[in-house]
Amino acid sequence: MVLFVGWISFGLSINSVCASDTRAVPLHKVADIPLGGRPTRLDYVSFDPGRRLLYMAHLGDSEVIVFDVNASRVVGRISDVSSVHGVLAIPELGRAYATATGTKEVVAIDPATMTVTARIATGGYPDGLAYAPEVHKLYVSDERGGDETVVDVRSNTKVATIALGGEAGNTQYDPVSRHVFVNLQTRTQLVEIDPSSDTVIARYDLRGAKGNHGLLIDSGHRLAFIACEGNAALLVFDMRTKRVTASFRVGAGPDVLAYDEAYNYLYVASESGPATIFRVASSSVTKLGEFVAGPNAHVVGVDQSTNRAYFPLENLDGHTALSVFEATQ
Repeated sequence: MVLFVGWISFGLSINSVCASDTRAVPLHKVADIPLGGRPTRLDYVSFDPGRRLLYMAHLGDSEVIVFDVNASRVVGRISDVSSVHGVLAIPELGRAYATATGTKEVVAIDPATMTVTARIATGGYPDGLAYAPEVHKLYVSDERGGDETVVDVRSNTKVATIALGGEAGNTQYDPVSRHVFVNLQTRTQLVEIDPSSDTVIARYDLRGAKGNHGLLIDSGHRLAFIACEGNAALLVFDMRTKRVTASFRVGAGPDVLAYDEAYNYLYVASESGPATIFRVASSSVTKLGEFVAGPNAHVVGVDQSTNRAYFPLENLDGHTALSVFEATQ
């Protein structure tokens, strides 16, 4: 059964809903799959759709877990990625990148050998990653240093450092404008960077934001979604008018967002456990409901070919697990 729990048009307001189990949202539970390792914190995930691999940052174990979604099992572990936070698969390059926050660097990973092939020094607290393909550059946000490190992926060398003036949250690339956007969470702004010059070209104040960290760009609908840790809010930002147009209440400590392109579902994962699902359209964003994804389920990734959502859990009954849900229309 699909329960539509209110909707909001593009006028700034708040809409809230109580958490529920999966009977109230358009998806069902598939499985909880053990991941191994210690029951310590897991962070960002990234899909390589061609290889059918899901990369997961096991922050507490300083390794990247590689999971085969077809076989539903772990097929590799890349160790010595100190306090790994961000991870990004770049299929056209035949590699992935991860931020080794403990050693203040970003590492390149070869999926064929599942080994680290390069290490590049970054700022003091590397976190999120974005790739601008036209200029062959990787952008790494520094949450504490207040800047963005730019890496040329052809040589795996640092080519620029962009001062932002505050703590940098998640970083995303917009294929329409061909610009990079970064959450500046201490100044409640969204920063726009031109990769051709590696300069900040605009700053947008985010009305209603507090601790804006998570970021996802829906280029098809020309919307950006911003998760605010400080006030448990999801902001809708119109990429054409460059302003916040709506705000929704979500679970406490919202972090990572993921988007199902086939069903136009947006997932917001929260530290407190509830995940929120929205339906996105050209003129409105509809809140479908919330469900408990698992303890500390602050990360989510979506497999576009199967409409499955993956939530890595650091401690499910004493062990790490990957909680898998499948969406329906």
